[in-house]
Amino acid sequence: MGSAPLELTVLMPCLNEAETIEICVQKAMAWLAESGVSGEVLIADNGSTDRSQELARANGARVVEISEKGYGAALSGGIDAALGTYVIMGDADDSYDFTNLGPFLDELRNGKDLVMGNRFAGGIKPGAMPALHRYLGNPVLSTVGRVLFRAPVRDFHCGLRGFRRQAVLDLHLRTTGMEFASEMVVKASLAKIPMAEVPTTLSPDGRTRAPHLRSFRDGWRHLRFLLIFSPTWLFFYPGLLVFAVGAVGSVALTIGPIGRLDVGALLYASALTIIGYQALWFAVIVKTYAVTEGFLPEGRRSGWVARVLTLERGLMLGFAMIVVGLVIAIVSLVRWSGVDYGALDPNQTVRTVTPAVLGLVLGMQTILGAFSSSVLAIRVAPAEPE
Repeated sequence: MGSAPLELTVLMPCLNEAETIEICVQKAMAWLAESGVSGEVLIADNGSTDRSQELARANGARVVEISEKGYGAALSGGIDAALGTYVIMGDADDSYDFTNLGPFLDELRNGKDLVMGNRFAGGIKPGAMPALHRYLGNPVLSTVGRVLFRAPVRDFHCGLRGFRRQAVLDLHLRTTGMEFASEMVVKASLAKIPMAEVPTTLSPDGRTRAPHLRSFRDGWRHLRFLLIFSPTWLFFYPGLLVFAVGAVGSVALTIGPIGRLDVGALLYASALTIIGYQALWFAVIVKTYAVTEGFLPEGRRSGWVARVLTLERGLMLGFAMIVVGLVIAIVSLVRWSGVDYGALDPNQTVRTVTPAVLGLVLGMQTILGAFSSSVLAIRVAPAEPE
């Protein structure tokens, strides 16, 4: 390699891939030679106990050992160690086509920062992908990713993808497991970096042992990651809808019955108000944590919320709600004393007590939510190793 900078690193994570690592390295090395690309094949080994490292080195690859366990940890370590301006990553199980990396490199040279492979466009060979993944898992997860994050890709979880190394380092990817693949696309979409998608083929896994992937476990982990990464869709919008329905219903039914809807419906509407309001605060708290820890970028709306919804304003609003609740509670107590603490009309009593309860509960939620989001927003320097 000499001292000249490399254009491309072909990166493969590896954990006991002795059966297929040779053929994968050979295909990638042959493609680099035939294409005249200045590059390397890099194996990010995650603790193999077979001959994977030995076989990779014997076929011309460079091997780095990644001690932290996990698919994402291996890839992160490999990206850090890569010498190429661009990186094309792919699994070392001989399912991806390392002899046809030209379309990925072309898009990278044309200015794209992330180039995803599309197995559905390029072709999935018989036996290469389980029917559950092909017709349900991947389409559903890809659709969720496009809807929540406006990701311009139709194969969200294709393992063969290329990227400009510095662009991905700037995303500060944090996950260490299978979610790493989703995090890369999500953060790239949120950062609005230039992205493209090219067709690629998928062949049957060349190993005789079972793959590391577990359909339901890893599928749920990806879906959970996508949902948690989008607190606006998961908590804010549903919470806003529930809160609005509950608040309108509570106000209307406090004034009087609506048709057959009476105090029973008022109690349910109050419950919806509390649930929806809690979801709104939870969205703020999750977003604050995600932005502070670097999982999500600070958007214009979240930045505006952080500036407006300060701890002091939250405390003032919460105490104001509590005062309103207490005033209503005192009024109801005075009314009760007016009849010498005797029996009152149950319906009218509920209509008086419910707003008081809402004021007290929502006020306390506001105070606790303001404190929680303010604590999570505190930025601290990383702890120095002992």
